[in-house]
Amino acid sequence: MTASSQFLRRDPAQVEPWVETCGQIRCLIEEKDGAAGEVHHVQIQDAKLHYHARTDEFYYVIDGQGTMILDDEQIELHKGVVVYVPRGVKHKAIGNLTVLTVCVPRGVLSDVHELE
Repeated sequence: MTASSQFLRRDPAQVEPWVETCGQIRCLIEEKDGAAGEVHHVQIQDAKLHYHARTDEFYYVIDGQGTMILDDEQIELHKGVVVYVPRGVKHKAIGNLTVLTVCVPRGVLSDVHELE
């Protein structure tokens, strides 16, 4: 799919997952697609504390429950919860979670700064 296309449809079942900072990720809308942001389907497992210097993230919990560390706070996560993580906030999700992350602007995968 190129940036000149009018729309993009991608099925998570047809995207090969790989392991990154938060767990197993499927990039549904990625930087090379040329969209305003990125969308990732993530199975949280062994997430590492990290932050993004140039990218804001929105987490939508599709399934599961757990917690999220945001700087010095900890919040509860469960199905249906949405969390906005502004750039610069140290964060990681803990638990058995399936989340959809929306990252604005695009380029989040080159803007991951691990702290552990």
